[in-house]
Amino acid sequence: MELKPGYKQTEVGVIPEDWEVNKLEKDISLISGHHVLARYCNSNGEGLPYITGPADFPNGVIQHSKFTIKPTTMCRANDILLTVKGSGAGTLILSDTQYCISRQLMAIRTSNWNTRFIYYLLKQDESLFGSTATGLIPGLSRGDILNKTIITPSLAEQAAIANALSDVDALIQSLTRLIAKKRQIKQGAMQTLLNPYENGRLKAGWVVKKLGEITDLLTGFPFSSLGYTNEGIRLLRGSNIKRGQTDWNDEITKCWPSMTSDIRRYELLKGDIVVAMDGSLVGRSFAQLKQSDLPALLLQRVARIRSKSESFDINYIKEWVCSEIFTKHCDSLKTVTAIPHISPANIYNFVLNVPEQKEEQTRIATILSDMDAEIAALETKLAKYRQIKQGMMQNLLTGRIRLVKPESKTGAAA
Repeated sequence: MELKPGYKQTEVGVIPEDWEVNKLEKDISLISGHHVLARYCNSNGEGLPYITGPADFPNGVIQHSKFTIKPTTMCRANDILLTVKGSGAGTLILSDTQYCISRQLMAIRTSNWNTRFIYYLLKQDESLFGSTATGLIPGLSRGDILNKTIITPSLAEQAAIANALSDVDALIQSLTRLIAKKRQIKQGAMQTLLNPYENGRLKAGWVVKKLGEITDLLTGFPFSSLGYTNEGIRLLRGSNIKRGQTDWNDEITKCWPSMTSDIRRYELLKGDIVVAMDGSLVGRSFAQLKQSDLPALLLQRVARIRSKSESFDINYIKEWVCSEIFTKHCDSLKTVTAIPHISPANIYNFVLNVPEQKEEQTRIATILSDMDAEIAALETKLAKYRQIKQGMMQNLLTGRIRLVKPESKTGAAA
């Protein structure tokens, strides 16, 4: 294949002619972490922050949850922390300050390269550090890290790429914090709007009900897997319900050939609330069906909740069932087995507070639903920013798009 002018073929693929291929060992220092005895650790903020592994930086944000009064190995701000032991081997995070690090981690420190550029380069393909250990515990050696091959443009271009990606990261982090704040606001609104008590007494016009008293609760039909088809009426299984929404991915969705009179009662309707009754996310897998989910049939081990009468707004009931209140209820009752599950009785006996006036139910549901819609819009925007960042990384870190002219060779390391 003919190369585009200004590019060359290398062992790592096609790159700009002025970019180099190097081993990480050319510029980095590796600092190995060490274990801190439990008696020197705490969670009350005494001493210095202590990072023990990937559990301390979920979703790319370092959590200050552990501290030590007797630190061992310290990393610096702007070091790249690399997990070298355990199932998370190869996971990366950029340090934002000084930390004590455990032996599960190593700190990568650059001398002349732009640290943020190297971080994004390694982050783009974390499988670059796939574990080579053959024992029971996966791990990386110093040689595994130092011998990795990377590509490096000029310092000026490294800085330009790092700054562009950092700007997008700042947008993503800002939006992530805003979403978390909006969720907290909604949680506070629920605690206020769904609370029927005043000075320890039930307010006039409110009643306390079991879910089964005000809804028609139905569990699914045991459709035989031998009758599953790829076309027809979709079967709503537990795997199709994911934390507040349905998932009709082709790989997990099965169908039934046609609707017959004996299964008509399992037909689902718009507005129905569905709850998966088993699995690792039992109590967290729930959704309210939209028109786009239909037609569909209810499969066993999934519960369908539908309002019993015009007196009860199904959208108000949804705010209870699709909430942390219901999740905590299920957590307290689910079986502690290989596959946790809840029973129809567990769902039936869920207690909720209900205004007797349907108009008030509707007003409360509308307020909370509007908050949900705002959060959903922000989450859509967040997903878009993440896609943009991914596209930028694929283009900038391979040299397909250049931010600095090839003849520019100057720059400063971060």
